[in-house]
Amino acid sequence: MSGRDVFDRDRFEFRGLHPAVYMGTASDRYAGWIGQIYSENRYAGKIGRRTRKLAGKSLEERVLPVESVNEYFEHFRVLEVDYTFYYPLMDEKGQFTRNFHVLRSYGEHMSGCDYVILKVPQTITAQKIKLGKKYVRNDHYLDPELFVRQFYNPAQDLLGGNLRGFIFEQEYQRSKERTSAEEVAKGLDDFFGAVPKDERYHIELRTESYLNEAVFQVLEKHGVGQVLSHWTWLPSLQKQFSKAGRRFFNSGKQNVIRLMTLIGTRYEEAYALAHPFDKLIDSMLQSRMIDETAELMWEGIGNGVQVNVIVNNRAGGNAPLVAQRIADRFRSTGLAVP
Repeated sequence: MSGRDVFDRDRFEFRGLHPAVYMGTASDRYAGWIGQIYSENRYAGKIGRRTRKLAGKSLEERVLPVESVNEYFEHFRVLEVDYTFYYPLMDEKGQFTRNFHVLRSYGEHMSGCDYVILKVPQTITAQKIKLGKKYVRNDHYLDPELFVRQFYNPAQDLLGGNLRGFIFEQEYQRSKERTSAEEVAKGLDDFFGAVPKDERYHIELRTESYLNEAVFQVLEKHGVGQVLSHWTWLPSLQKQFSKAGRRFFNSGKQNVIRLMTLIGTRYEEAYALAHPFDKLIDSMLQSRMIDETAELMWEGIGNGVQVNVIVNNRAGGNAPLVAQRIADRFRSTGLAVP
């Protein structure tokens, strides 16, 4: 840990919570966090605005400039960058994309002890992708050459030692459309056998039937971590971990816990409830999520595993306040480092 790694829950300073805990959020730059993570008036005249349409509603987002990431890392040790899920860092013609240039700007505002976890583009991880209003088969699903050329290599070049992990998120598969767990396992085995060996790979499977021993054996073989995700159609965090025999698969001795949405609540509904992300929403915050996250943090630590806890606004309305609740529970259930 560095000299910046202090813990002060009232000031939302989580870097010093525990040497083996990397607390962070899914995305950043939310104006709703001003007064918590970001200083009042520091970004006056620099806040952008964009509109999102969800379920027939138009919701305005207020977005801070990239330079605010410097202040973000005064509070958190790790950041999940999720916009890379939507487009790679290099296009099919070998040209750097807008995501590459934004990520490069992030790197310019980070120190050597600030870390990033990147979401791998859906063009690599998703069996189906959205084209217009329909979902169609993704011909590049688990394409190792595309992953290495358009994402892995440029990410390495950009971030170097600041790059802490890669998350491969696979979308939920409806029962009428899904393949077998054995087929999924075979595809993952081929893919991870073809890409560069790396201790920073983690996979999030959003279909419960894929949380299967055939898949877990492949993860264990290649040292790929199982992301424990608090998400709409998945079982509880503890149940996910129990399905894996309470094993940590990542060869780098890391685990990723992602707190995304309420169980049973769709993305659109959770987003609308949480917007504009400036306060806790009591009806959203599930106490079991807090308790199980703290329990799993201690279990990871007990097994010599570093635990990355990634909090989304949709998990309770305001990610910094959810992180505060997790820190409180973590410290009350174990011998936390002062």
